[in-house]
Formats: sequence, structure tokens, C-alpha cells
Amino acid sequence: MSDRVTVIGWDGSPLTTAATAALSAATLVAGAGHHLALPEVPVGAERIRLGSVDLAARRIAGHRGSAVVLADGDPGFFGVVRSLRAPEHGLEVEVVPAVSSVATAFARAGMPWDDAQVVVAHPRTLRRAVNVCRAHHKVAVLTSPGAGPAELALLMEGVHRTFVICEELGTARERVTVLTSDKTADHAWRDPNVVIVIGSGPETTATGAWIAGRRPTGVPGTRGWALPAGCYGPRAGAPGEGESPGLRAAQLARLGPRTGDLVWDIGSGSGAFAVEAAGFGAAVLAVDDDPDACARTAAAARTCQVALQVVQGRAPHVLERLPEPDVVRIGGGGVPVVTAVAERRPERVVTHAANRDEAEALGAALGENGYAVECVLLQSVALDTSAWTERERSVVFLLSAVRSDLAP
Repeated sequence: MSDRVTVIGWDGSPLTTAATAALSAATLVAGAGHHLALPEVPVGAERIRLGSVDLAARRIAGHRGSAVVLADGDPGFFGVVRSLRAPEHGLEVEVVPAVSSVATAFARAGMPWDDAQVVVAHPRTLRRAVNVCRAHHKVAVLTSPGAGPAELALLMEGVHRTFVICEELGTARERVTVLTSDKTADHAWRDPNVVIVIGSGPETTATGAWIAGRRPTGVPGTRGWALPAGCYGPRAGAPGEGESPGLRAAQLARLGPRTGDLVWDIGSGSGAFAVEAAGFGAAVLAVDDDPDACARTAAAARTCQVALQVVQGRAPHVLERLPEPDVVRIGGGGVPVVTAVAERRPERVVTHAANRDEAEALGAALGENGYAVECVLLQSVALDTSAWTERERSVVFLLSAVRSDLAP
């Protein structure tokens, strides 16, 4: 094993005294091409071009002497430190940090970033990174080849965002470009780059904020979720069929929307479900063929300060042009809509029925399309506590389905 492993962050500024001392004593240096070209790298040191970190870690583990790994930005923030410290390599490292590329990107843009989400985009995680950009006002994306600004923009079709693209930060070729998302795919971008994605909504960190990232969501001034529809703004009105708070709570619990997910809410109605799913950090497409329902949903999103996209159109036909969902709530449309949703293979689906015959038909459609289905009869009775008399009653069949390959 190497006698000593030092990880040095590099942000384009002159190396610190500690970094220079570690490099001067190194017998092995690993890094990208521009790192290995630094004049401080000893002439006689073994050099490893850093492609696969795991492969480099194995080389370092077998080296006798002092090893240095050079990395852009802060190597402890989505960087090589985690991989080098993995148990299979057994490496103990010392870290000389630098300013992270994310911090540098926001500095170049002249923007605060305590309210920003930070995501890494690889080809395998690109869709989830896009969903975070859909759902949040301010996101920094650490890109990679095949998952860069152009690919982000193409997957965000129909969602207006501003992109601040920071290429080759800290080098003589550094460039910062500001474009709208619909123009970004028309250009070629140099790696490495960081993309700051800015939405059209309000800033989400107020003065006196105490936690980094997106503030806790929900109806301003109200604690809790699965609230009456009237809590979501003056336009919400009375809930429609299948929109009782109890049913909504059960649907949210079974779908489990989370950051990185894309939720389809088909038949958004009052907008309460769409807003609450967005409040959990998911990206939401709220679909309804009723213009008034679309307007209510958009108004509820503004009231609750969450980002979601409203799509007017009739299911199942409108679903053909929507991006792939992770979880879906179906508020109506019967077997044709359920079948169309199942063909898109989301992880989970919830829907409801007013009677047993309808529930059996919906459950059969889900089962025939590769889903494990559960059905429960939910009954709730709201009481007037001044007289302890019944005020409102709701009875509904709740169907929840999990894709068979994911079912326990």
C-alpha cells in the first residue's frame, strides 16, 4: 500500500503550500491530462491518467511510495475521495481542498446558492436530474459526457428554464454562457462544465433561513398535508369525486413521490394532489381536460409556491406526448386510461373506483399488464364536533399497483 495518499483539489488558482509540498514528494501522480501537465508534478514520478477511479485506486494501493491524486474543485464534494476511501481499496487519504466547481459557477453567475439543489448527471441518471430541474427553482448540475447541457435541454422540452453554462472553470478556456433552455441544444459544449438551471418561480430561501437547499414546502402558514382542498387557495373550491383528504393521503402514501421522480396526476381536479406531490420534491405533470381544473391547479401551485407543469388534454391520447413517469395517480378515465398508463411501465400506480364492479375492472386491467394489485375499501366520516353529528361521508375503493418486477 502507498505510504501516503494525498488528494489535492484544483480550481485553477496557484497551489497552496501544502499541495506543493505533497506534490514535490510524490512518486506517483494521478489526474486528468491538464493536472499531469502542471509544472509542480515531479519529472520522475509515475503518472496515471485518471479515467476509472477504481482502476487508479488499485494501482495506488499497490504502489510503494507517496501518491498524489489531483481532481478539479473540491474532491470531497461528489468527487474522488469517496471512491478512494471505499472499503475494497483500503486507502486512507489526506485531502487538500479547493473551491468546488459548484461554488465557482455560482460565483461567476453572481448568485447565492444556499437554496440550490445539486445533482450529478450521468447518462444513467440524466432523467432523474432533469426531474429535479423540473421541480426546483434553482439547480446546479454536474454534467458528464453524454449528459451535458444539450441533453438536459432536450429532455426538458416544454419547460422554460434559464441555463447558466460554465465551461472549463479555472482554466484559460473558461467560458460562461446564459441561454434559455430551448436554445441550449443548438450548441456544442466543452467538458467539464457545470449548468445552473433557474426556474420561473420565486426564490425559495427567505432571509433568516436556517437550512441549505429547498425550504420545507406546503401551504404557507399551515402545517401538515392531506389538507382540505380549500387550503390550497381561493380557487380550489369543493373537492370533486375521489378527492377527499383521506383518499389523497392514502394515495400519496402508496406512491411515495420523492425528489428525482416524475409524477403524472391524471385528472388534477382541485390541484391538491399535484401540489402535495410537488411538495415532497417530485416533478409533477398535472393533466386535465377541463380548462377550469387546469387553472385551479396552476393557482394552487402559485399559492403553495411549488413548481409543476399543467397539461390540458384528454387522457389517454394526451399521455402519448408526455415524458416517462415514475409514479402515476389516475383520477378518472376508466380502463382505457389505466391500460395506457400501464403500457408506460411506471413503478407504481394508484386509482380509485366508486363501486366494486368498477374496481374489479380496473384491477384486472392492471393485473393483465404486469402489475401486482391491492384494493381496499376506504370509508371516512367527518363529524361536526359542536353537536357530534355526521357532516360528510366518503366511501371509495382504492386500488394501488406495483410493477410486478418490483413487487415484494
